[in-house]
Amino acid sequence: MPRFLTPFLMLCLVGFSARLGYQMARPPVLPRFAAELGADAWLIGLIVGASTITGVFIKLPAGTLSDILGRRRMLLLGAAFFAFPPFFYLLVQEAYTLLALRFLHGFATAIFSPVAAAAVADLFQERRGEKLGWFGSANEFGSAFGPLFGGFALGALARPGLSKFYITYVVVGVLGVIAFLLALRLPIGQASPQPASTAPPDGAKIGRWQQFLQGTREVIGNRAILIASGVEAAMFLGVGALLGFLPLYAKNIVGLSDASLGILLWLPLVMAMAGKPLAGRLSDRIGRKPMILVGLTLCIAMLPLMPLTTNMAGLLVEGAIFGLGMAIVTPSTMALVTDLCKVGHYGAALGVFGTIWDIGEALGPLLAGRLIDASGGLEVGTAYLIAFSSVAMVLVAAGVIFSLTVQEPEVTAEKAF
Repeated sequence: MPRFLTPFLMLCLVGFSARLGYQMARPPVLPRFAAELGADAWLIGLIVGASTITGVFIKLPAGTLSDILGRRRMLLLGAAFFAFPPFFYLLVQEAYTLLALRFLHGFATAIFSPVAAAAVADLFQERRGEKLGWFGSANEFGSAFGPLFGGFALGALARPGLSKFYITYVVVGVLGVIAFLLALRLPIGQASPQPASTAPPDGAKIGRWQQFLQGTREVIGNRAILIASGVEAAMFLGVGALLGFLPLYAKNIVGLSDASLGILLWLPLVMAMAGKPLAGRLSDRIGRKPMILVGLTLCIAMLPLMPLTTNMAGLLVEGAIFGLGMAIVTPSTMALVTDLCKVGHYGAALGVFGTIWDIGEALGPLLAGRLIDASGGLEVGTAYLIAFSSVAMVLVAAGVIFSLTVQEPEVTAEKAF
C-alpha cells in the first residue's frame, strides 16, 4: 500500500465512498419512492427515519464491541451492510416492504459510524477535534453528492412506474460494494487502546463480557456525555425533519423539479462538509461548548424560515446556513464526548453518542409527519411551518439545558496514549 495512504486517510476514503451510496438511497429518492408506493405522510416519515431507528439499538453495542474485538472486524461488518442490502430494493413493490428494508439497511451506518469515529479518536489525542472534523468532512463529501446524484437520477430517468427507483438503487449497491472492497484494505489494527482495569485475567469470554458491561455502565452513567449527545440528537431532530419533508414542501408548495430537490438537499451537506475541519480546529482552541451553542443557534434560526420561503434562491441560502450550523455542532460534540470518557471506552462513548443522535434523527421525520398530517397534510404550506417551528423549539430547550449543566473537562496527561 502506498505510504501516503495512512490509516486515517483510508478511513476517510471508506467513509466517503460508503456515504456517497448510502445518502443516494435516502432523500430525495426515498420519500419520492415511498410516495409512489402510496404511503401517507406518517408512513413516509417512518420510512425515512427507519434506518436511524436501527442505529438507536445497534450503535451502542457496536461501538462497545469494537473496544473489545477491535475496530477492523466491526468496520468490515458495517461495510458489508453498505454493499449488499441495496440490491434488495429491486424486490420492493409496496411501502411496508420498503420500511422493513430500510431497517435492515440501517445496520450499515449503525455499525460503521461509531466504530470509525472511535478509530479516529484512537489515532489522535491532540488536535482530535480537527481530525474528527476532517473525517466528518470526508463523510459529508459523500453525503453531499449522494442526494444530488439521486435527484439527477430521478430527473434523468423520469418515466411512469418504479423502474427509475430500481435503477437508482442498483447504483447505490455498486457504490456500496466499492466501499466494502476499500474497507478490506484498511490498515487498522485488531485491538483498540484498553485501560488495564478492563482486561481481567480470567477466561477470555468472561473478560469480554465484563469489558462490555463495564464500558457500557461507565458511559451511560456519565450525565455530561448524555446531555452533550442530546444536543446532537436535538440538532438531528431538525435534520431528520428537513430531509424527510423539505423535498415534499419544495415539490408540492414551491413547485421545484426533482433535479432541483437534489440541489436543495446538496447545499446544506456541502456546507457541513466544508465547515467541519475548521470548526473542529476552532473547538480545539476556544473550547467545545461555545462552538456547539453557536452552531445550534444557526440551526434554530433557519428551521421556521424555510417553510416561509417560496423560491429556490431563498431555500438555498437558508439551507446553506443550516448546514453551517451542522458543521459547527457535530465535530465539537463528538470531540467533547471523547474528552469526557476514558481511553479504551471511546467505542462505547461514541456508541452512546450515536444512539442518542439517531433517536433525534429518527424522531424528526416521525414528529414532522404527524404534525403535517394533523395540520392539513402535504399540500398545505402552513402545515410545514407548524412542524418545523415545533422542532425548532425542541432545539431551543436542548441548548438551554446544555448551557446550564455541562462543563468542559481539562484534557490531562492521564488521557494521553
